[in-house]
Amino acid sequence: MSAFEDRHGRAVVGTLAMFDRLIFRGHLRPFYATGGLRAFMSTQDVLLTGFGAWVTGLSERLCDHAKAMAADAGRPYIYLERTMTRDTGQTKEDLARRIAERDGVSEGLVCVLRALEPATSFRLRRNHATHQLEVVPGKRLCVQLYFYFLDPEFGFMHVKLQTWLPFTIQVYVNGREWLARQLDGAGVGYLRHDNALLRVEDLPVAWERCDRFAHRAWPRVLDALARRVNPHLATIAAADFGGYYWVVEQAEVATDVMFRDRRALVGVMGDLVRHASLCMSSEDVVRFLGRKLHPSLKAEVTTDTKHRPEGWRVKHRLARNSIKVYDKVSVLRVETTINNPREFRVLRVFTDGRGRRERRWCEMNKGVANFWRYYQVGLAANNRYLEALAAAPLKGEGVAAIDALCRPRTTDGRHHARFDPLRPADLALFRAVLAGGHTITGFRNSDIAAHLYPRPPLDTAEAHRRCARVSRLIAKLRGHHLVAKVPRQRLYRVTPHGQRVLTAALTLHDDRFPDAYLAA
Repeated sequence: MSAFEDRHGRAVVGTLAMFDRLIFRGHLRPFYATGGLRAFMSTQDVLLTGFGAWVTGLSERLCDHAKAMAADAGRPYIYLERTMTRDTGQTKEDLARRIAERDGVSEGLVCVLRALEPATSFRLRRNHATHQLEVVPGKRLCVQLYFYFLDPEFGFMHVKLQTWLPFTIQVYVNGREWLARQLDGAGVGYLRHDNALLRVEDLPVAWERCDRFAHRAWPRVLDALARRVNPHLATIAAADFGGYYWVVEQAEVATDVMFRDRRALVGVMGDLVRHASLCMSSEDVVRFLGRKLHPSLKAEVTTDTKHRPEGWRVKHRLARNSIKVYDKVSVLRVETTINNPREFRVLRVFTDGRGRRERRWCEMNKGVANFWRYYQVGLAANNRYLEALAAAPLKGEGVAAIDALCRPRTTDGRHHARFDPLRPADLALFRAVLAGGHTITGFRNSDIAAHLYPRPPLDTAEAHRRCARVSRLIAKLRGHHLVAKVPRQRLYRVTPHGQRVLTAALTLHDDRFPDAYLAA
C-alpha cells in the first residue's frame, strides 16, 4: 500500500496505472535522406519536370482509396470546410462519436474525414546558383485523411494520413479503452465513466493486462493499420525503401486512485489542490520527472491551476513534459505526459571493440522499442507525486464544517437560522454549551440560561422569556447537529461533531484571528 492510500485509509478502494492518450507517428525515413526522394522517383521513371503531376496523382489515389473504403463499409466520407479543434468547441473526435452513436456503429469503420491542413512535405524549386530544378522539404497545405474506427481490440481510435509525400501517418489509441475491452474478455466487472474506471472487481488482473500492454509488439500492429489506409506502401517496399519507422509522439501515463465515492474525493480535493499549487516547488517538479538539479538543466518549470467544469486541475511543466493532478468523478488522477523522452534515460547494451557487451544508461529516443520504458518512467513519476500529496494537511472537512455552521439548515422539515462564529451572542452560547461541568452529566435549559444571564430575572415573565429563548437556541443547536437530547430525560449533550466545530470556532476567535490581525 502506498503512502497516499495509507493516509486516506477507507476512503480509497484501489489504485490502477495505465497508458491513457497515445499518439504514434510513422515516418518513411529514406525519403528524408539526401537525394532519397529523387532516387525513389527514378525507380518510378519520373523526371523532376513531372514532379507536380506525379505527386498530385499519388494524393488523388489515396483519396480515392479512402472513398472506396467508406463506400464498401457504407460509411460517410466527409469534407470539412472549416477547422475543428478544442478551441472551436468541437473536435473531429466529437463529430465521429456522434456519427457512431447516430448510426449505431459497434465495430469497424465509423467515418472518413477529409481536411486541408499544414504539413511538412516536398516542393519543387529552381536553384538560382546552379539553375537546376531540385526537390526540397518545407511546410505546405495538403489534404489530411482521418479514418475513425471502432476496433475490436483498441475500441474508438483513429488513423491520420498525409496524402502528400512523404505520407506521414499518425495513429491515436486510448489505453483505458483497450483495458476496458480486455476486462470484458476476461469477465472482470468494472464501473466506467468516460475513459476512467471508477471500480474494478479484480485489480490484480487489471494490473497484469496493463503490464502486457506496455510490452506489446507495436510495429506489427501499427504496420497492419498503415497497410489498410495507404495503398502506396507496396510500391515503396518493392522499390527497396522499406516501411514506416514508428515513434511515440506523445504518451500519457495515468495513475488513478479510486475513492469510495465522489463525496469522499471532494472532501480532500481542495486540500490536495492547495498543497500541489502552493507547496510543491520547482525542485520538487524536477524530482518528480526524474531529473536532478544541475547547472546544465536550463529548462523552465511552470505551474498553473485551473478550475474546470468537472473539478480542479494543477499542472506542472518541464522541458515539454508535464505532470498534473485532477479529479474525475470519484477518481483522483495523476498523469505524466511525455513529449520529450530525451529528458529520461534508458538502459542499453553496447559491444566494445573487443567484443565485450556492457550496459549503459543513455538518452531515451522516441522509437517504439522504448515503449515499455515510457510506462516505467511515467509510473515512477506518478508514484513520487502521490507520495508528495500524501503529506498534504487535510483541512477540507473542517472548512466544510465551518461553512455549514454559517449557512441556514433545514432538518426534519424545520428551518434553522445560521450561526455567526464572530458574533458575541453566538460565541457566548458556544462557551455555555462547552462549559466543563456539562461534559459528564449534560446540560438543561436552566444551565445555559445561567451562563447567558448572570443576574437573576426581575420577575416571572422575564424568567419565561429567558427559558423560551434558550429553548429556541437549543433547538437551533440540535438542527445543526451540534447537540443531541438524552433519551427520556430533559438533558442535552454536545455531539462529537459539535465538540470539534464549536471548539474550532472559539479557537478561531480567541487565538487565530488576533494573530492574523497583528500579522497583517
